[in-house]
Amino acid sequence: MEHFRTVRVDTPRPGIVLATLDRPDRLNAMTFEMFDELRRLCAEVDADPHARVLVVTGGGRGFCSGLDLELAARLPDMTAPEMLAGQETWAAAVTAFRRLPKPVIAAVNGPAAGAGFALALAADIRVAAHSARFNAAFVRVGLSGGDVGVSWMLPRIVGLGRAAEIMLTGRLFDAEYAERIGLVNAVVEDGALLPTALELGEQIARNSPFGIRLTKQVLQANVDAPSLEAALELENRNQVLTTRTEDMREALTAFRERREPRFEGR
Repeated sequence: MEHFRTVRVDTPRPGIVLATLDRPDRLNAMTFEMFDELRRLCAEVDADPHARVLVVTGGGRGFCSGLDLELAARLPDMTAPEMLAGQETWAAAVTAFRRLPKPVIAAVNGPAAGAGFALALAADIRVAAHSARFNAAFVRVGLSGGDVGVSWMLPRIVGLGRAAEIMLTGRLFDAEYAERIGLVNAVVEDGALLPTALELGEQIARNSPFGIRLTKQVLQANVDAPSLEAALELENRNQVLTTRTEDMREALTAFRERREPRFEGR
């Protein structure tokens, strides 16, 4: 996998890619280079047949504090076309994690603010350390509270009322509140954060690659399905597709024989 300057990439367990945002002296604040590298990271994980799950965390004492303030200071001086081109590029980098066919787990340590908050929302599963703190910081610096996908992702995770409170106030809230409103799946001790996220990744990776891909797809599509009938059509189509695979036969055989399956991705 490609070497990145702002993201450290490891494979701590088979099938699990760990991406660590690597600007700890700036609480992993995002630069234009980091946005580009995050987008390329997703493309590489997607293309790697051995990569089954992506875990994203922050180096040092923070997950990601959002756009670096030195770069934010340049925004008012950009022309409207320049700013729009930037917005489209930055949004594509964050939403690449949601669009990645493979599951993404955010292991949130310390602050997750602004675009860092959005990055956590783009994951399929979020685990937070007790030190985690969240906010949609955009409105606090004179911008709209909706940025890089937050206004679409957040209401679907916590509901419209909670999303309105978070986005309109821009206030900072802790991991326990995040768990209470359903923003994160679990809160753990700081030292247990990565082991918990990696264990979740291993549990996912024990299932067939194609089955997991279609499960992520159906979850994302059917949260906005116009009717039960439309949701069932996609579910039915996916089940037909999975039964055409060798991996489904292997999974069923392994389950009946009480052993671990050996998937070939076929």
